[in-house]
Amino acid sequence: MNEKGREELFKKVKSEAEELYKKLEPIFCPYLRKKVIFNAKGLDHIKMKAWNRTRPASDQYLRLKFLKLVPVVLQSAGTLQEFHEKNCMERLKLTGKWKFKMVPVKYYGFVAIINEVKIKIIVKEIADVPPYFWSIMPFWKTRNGGIAGEIKKVFHEGDLEND
Repeated sequence: MNEKGREELFKKVKSEAEELYKKLEPIFCPYLRKKVIFNAKGLDHIKMKAWNRTRPASDQYLRLKFLKLVPVVLQSAGTLQEFHEKNCMERLKLTGKWKFKMVPVKYYGFVAIINEVKIKIIVKEIADVPPYFWSIMPFWKTRNGGIAGEIKKVFHEGDLEND
């Protein structure tokens, strides 16, 4: 596929994922015994590595492409594969104004293999805010091909805040 074709495919996947994200209702997660909400922070995190720093298009593409799997994973998440808790500076609306405050933050990682794609869904929980979708990380996608029937794998890993 040429550069123009990749760009068009990225725009299409991005548009479809954004539309899907807008329509997502809170999903009950059996492990958390709570509903997980979908706010702007999760979608922003998929597109941005940090404030004012966009992720590479290839990274965004993989995350946006598999966004449709998030509800499936969360609805069936009966076990936790990863957990991290720390105090972080978070931007919160306090007394009608946006302020940064040090608060305890919990990250829950749920891993699933769906259609030969291993993905990790991260849910973030801050103090009294309902848990919300934070990120999706495709670990690998397998493809059979080549003369020797080689299997191509794409890996992604890192810390729960930044991935």
